[in-house]
Amino acid sequence: MSFNIEQLKKKIIYRSNYRGTKEMDKLLGAFTKRYINELDNDDLIDLEKLLDLDDNNLYNFFNGLTTDIKFEDNYINKLFKNFEYRNKP
Repeated sequence: MSFNIEQLKKKIIYRSNYRGTKEMDKLLGAFTKRYINELDNDDLIDLEKLLDLDDNNLYNFFNGLTTDIKFEDNYINKLFKNFEYRNKP
């Protein structure tokens, strides 16, 4: 199986913008847009794993609330947790 990084990036961008809730679409879309081109292969795979999680746990993790799952201690999760989201009208 060959690894196509551009195809993975497109998949991640799409999945980050079409989650199901408008709030998470905006948050994850902005996060992905900001960092997608700075990430290496391992980070992209971790980002894809992050996008596999449900919106409620992601929202709670981002806001420092209790989650139903344990988040891995990796670069992507730290980057997401510390991301400064600015909602533009």
